[in-house]
Amino acid sequence: MAKKVVVAYSGGLDTSAVIPWLKENYNCEVYAVVGDVGQGADELKGVEKKAKNSGAEDCIVVDLREEFVEEFCFPMLVAGSVYEGKYLLGTSIARPILARAQVDYAKAIKADGLCHGCTGKGNDQVRFESTYAALAPEMEVIAPWRIWDLGGREDLLNYLAERNIPTTASLTKIYSRDRNLWHISHEGAALENPWNVPPDDIWMLTQDPRKAPAKHEDVSITFVAGRPRALNGVPMAGHDLIIKLNKIAGKHGVGRVDIIENRLVGMKSRGCYETPGGTVLYEALRGLEQLVLDRETLHYREKLALDFADLIYNGQWYTGKREIMQASIEKIAEVMNGEIVVRLYKGTATTVRRASPDSLFSEAFATFSKDAVYNQKDAGGFIRLYSLPARIKALKEAAGAKAAKAQARAAGKAKRKPAKRK
Repeated sequence: MAKKVVVAYSGGLDTSAVIPWLKENYNCEVYAVVGDVGQGADELKGVEKKAKNSGAEDCIVVDLREEFVEEFCFPMLVAGSVYEGKYLLGTSIARPILARAQVDYAKAIKADGLCHGCTGKGNDQVRFESTYAALAPEMEVIAPWRIWDLGGREDLLNYLAERNIPTTASLTKIYSRDRNLWHISHEGAALENPWNVPPDDIWMLTQDPRKAPAKHEDVSITFVAGRPRALNGVPMAGHDLIIKLNKIAGKHGVGRVDIIENRLVGMKSRGCYETPGGTVLYEALRGLEQLVLDRETLHYREKLALDFADLIYNGQWYTGKREIMQASIEKIAEVMNGEIVVRLYKGTATTVRRASPDSLFSEAFATFSKDAVYNQKDAGGFIRLYSLPARIKALKEAAGAKAAKAQARAAGKAKRKPAKRK
């Protein structure tokens, strides 16, 4: 049984209860690690003290914002990965870096156990534990929600109250939320009934599109190898760019999603997601690839996006499969350089301008006017070869029909021929 356990700590109700529960049931030292992936100062304020008040020996906050964006969000962006057509994977993509930071801290203090506060019904337990398996297979994994007899929010609050452990949580909390630089998710309460329209009070990052400014706003994004490196001509770090773009796009109501998704564990769940900056970046990069990717590469990228989205959602980041797929993504990104202008207007984000030094678009080739690089007569031979399989099939079918008709006529003649008299 583990004697020194590191908890992936958020400061929320679940992990606040996990710490004393571990001490009581495992008689172990408990340490907490908080990954800063851009959830905001309000969530991080006083989190170290809160962990220690719950019984942790120590608690550290690790700044992961730059790594989160550069190593995780941007490869997902270049791939164009979207889960089930709508979800931009904000929660999913944060889990592998949070679990990695937890493992790094555990190894640094020579811990022998890892613990998370994920429920047994969700996807996050898979994402965290798959990372543990890949990076620290020798450590014991503890998942309290699959072990303890605490049944829900009220039980957890009573558990903490009985031990005089302070908490800011209450029974009046309405929604379950997860926030980072990339997005914020909302689940629970009224959203659990799929017939209910999302209440106005759930949205935090985006303006109601109906109340958004009446005038559109254009934003310019400069990409280098698929990575956004400047906003409106001003160079900035990736995580700073996303923060600024979240505010600009959120003001115009861009980035809202309401989806009933298929969880990895088998059940369906409803989530409302806000990804304002990410939505604009996806739109911009898709506009850029229209200029710089040839047809076969673009179509391959679209297929790759689906598989990469599943991989991220299913917690398979630390696998050889991801490394192979990302190698393809980085190769595709080599020519994704240029400036894209996206127009924001009442919940929509639309590419309106495109420019790239690697553009494959040529007005000389595409024009209907006379040009020197394309002889329209050549198209006849191309079409004949391109349609050759269909032509062969049709000729074969015609020949078969002709033979069958001839055979039928012969049979008919034989039937009408009078019998010889004896």
